[in-house]
Amino acid sequence: MNDSYLKPEDYAEPRCLLCEEAYGVTPEVKSVPQGRIIDKMNEYMGKNDYTGAERHLLYWLNEAILGKDTRGELMIRNELVGHFRKTGNRKGAYENASKAFKLLKELGFEGDRSAGVTYINIATAYNAFGDNEKSLETFLKAQAAFEAMSEPENDLLGGLYNNMALTLSFLGRYSEALSYYEKALSCMEKVKNGELERAITYLNMADTFVASMGSEAAEGKAFELLDKAYDLLNTESVPKDGYYAFVCEKCAPSFSYYGYFAAAEELTRKAKEIYERN
Repeated sequence: MNDSYLKPEDYAEPRCLLCEEAYGVTPEVKSVPQGRIIDKMNEYMGKNDYTGAERHLLYWLNEAILGKDTRGELMIRNELVGHFRKTGNRKGAYENASKAFKLLKELGFEGDRSAGVTYINIATAYNAFGDNEKSLETFLKAQAAFEAMSEPENDLLGGLYNNMALTLSFLGRYSEALSYYEKALSCMEKVKNGELERAITYLNMADTFVASMGSEAAEGKAFELLDKAYDLLNTESVPKDGYYAFVCEKCAPSFSYYGYFAAAEELTRKAKEIYERN
C-alpha cells in the first residue's frame, strides 16, 4: 500500500488547544514539519483538491499553536492567506493576514526576507479582493524589505514586481505598472523555469496596454504579448506538474478574452489532464 497519503493530518484529530501545561512549567516548543507540510500541500494542489488542502493546513495550524511554534504558525498562516485568496474566502484570508502581521512583530522578523514574503502574499490577497490602496501600501513594504537585502532572490523580486504592477494598473497608474512589469521580466529571465511567470507578466501587460490605450489602439501590441506568453507556456523544459496546471488554468481565460480560443482550449485541456493524472 502506498502510505504517502496516510499522514496524521489525514485521519487524526488535532490535540486539544485548551490542554495547557502545569502552572509554572515553560512549555517546550514543538516544531511542525514545515517541509513535509509544503510537500503535502503540493500533492493536494497537484490534484486540484482545495478541500483536502484546507483540511491539511488547518490541522497543522492547530499543531503549531499547541506546540508554541510561532515560526511554523507564520508559515502556515501565509499558506492559508494564499489558499483563501484562491478560493475567494475574503474573511479567511484577512483573518490570517492580520495574525501573520502580528507574528512578524512578535518574532522580530519585520524588514527581513520572511517579512517580504509575507507582505507579498498579503498584498496579493488584498488586490484579489479589490483593496488596491491597501495592496500597494503592503507591496511597498515588501519592496523595501527585499531591496535592502544584499543579494535579493530574483524569483521573489520578479513575483513582487509583477503583482505590484498589477495593483498599479488597477489604480490607473499605467506607466508605473508597465515599468514594474519590465522589472519583473528582467528578474524572471534569470530564474530557472521562470517561463511561466514571464508568460503571466506578458498577459498582464497586454491588459494594461488595452486599459490605457483602448482595445483598438492596443490590439497589435496585445496580440504580440499574447504570442510571447503562449510560446513560453509551451516551453518543453518547464515541468508539467501541478503548478503548470494551475498556471494554464489561470491563463486560459485571458487567451479566450482576446479571441485565442484554440489556445485557451488547449491550456484548459492540459490542466485537466495533469489534475486527473495526479
